[in-house]
Amino acid sequence: MTGLGGRIKETPEDFEVEEIPAYLPSGQGGHLYLWVEKRAVGTEPLARQLAEALGVDPGDVGWAGLKDHQAVARQFFSVPASAEPKVAGLQLEGVKVLSAVRHGNKLRPGHLRGNRFRIRVRDASDPDAAEARLRALSEQGVPNFYGEQRFGADARNAELGRRLLLGERLERPPSRFQRKLYLSAFQSELFNRALQARIAQGTFARALEGDVMRKEDSGGLFVCQSPQDDQPRVDRFEISPAGPLFGPKLPPASGAVHQAEEALLAASGVSMEQLRSRGRGEAEGARRAYRIRLGEPSLQREGADLLVNFTLPKGSYATVVLQELLGT
Repeated sequence: MTGLGGRIKETPEDFEVEEIPAYLPSGQGGHLYLWVEKRAVGTEPLARQLAEALGVDPGDVGWAGLKDHQAVARQFFSVPASAEPKVAGLQLEGVKVLSAVRHGNKLRPGHLRGNRFRIRVRDASDPDAAEARLRALSEQGVPNFYGEQRFGADARNAELGRRLLLGERLERPPSRFQRKLYLSAFQSELFNRALQARIAQGTFARALEGDVMRKEDSGGLFVCQSPQDDQPRVDRFEISPAGPLFGPKLPPASGAVHQAEEALLAASGVSMEQLRSRGRGEAEGARRAYRIRLGEPSLQREGADLLVNFTLPKGSYATVVLQELLGT
């Protein structure tokens, strides 16, 4: 793919992201939902700052999803309602509390529908090609790769997860959070390899006999037995092939698809028994759609820049969309 050039994230304002919540706070309950706009502040560092400023335990601060540091991001945080009197006087650099409403439960990771993005691409070399690619991505779907963020600053998280599953001792004993991070990265790396193989084979958006298919409306899974019947549903984006996040509870594919997935896991040197015994319930297994649908896609030109807008479901990466769009 020929690159279109362009630069992103030169300033936080070049990358805007807004959380699409799974639900809105009810107005009653023992937790306070803070709708926060943050500039050049990471989600986890801000959670620690909120805990200190409001005088609550860091473990009592909740959020639904991690947002980019080099960005202007709007998202919910939850804190105990006892902190409400201190919110009006809250002053943190790069942070605005836009609203504060009570709710009955603490916000947990995954309590969101998705995210809305507005991204400035500076000095893109071929805006016409970018518009054509955005249309194609909207029609065919975007490869649902895990982004670089998943694998750590030095891209070692997946290898550390593999070593944990092999029973090797790491240089530094990982915390529970780090264990889960490393094991998830290992699963994610194998998923990315499976997806890359489907793209190379030209079957990224094809129903294959034995595929596990995911329903777009409900997330339900079923095994494809008749590709000729299922392909029209794939074309209408009602269903999509779903790749493996290896673990003992992975919904199995069948036939040649199952064999290919088994070969991929075997090539990593890790067995399903090791995932079962050493995953400790932290790498249980699941299916992830090989493609995602862009919501509300649009592109505007502003001088030499492009303004790209779209929404993504939770767990998907805007950086992957930009790579596909710009050929970087």
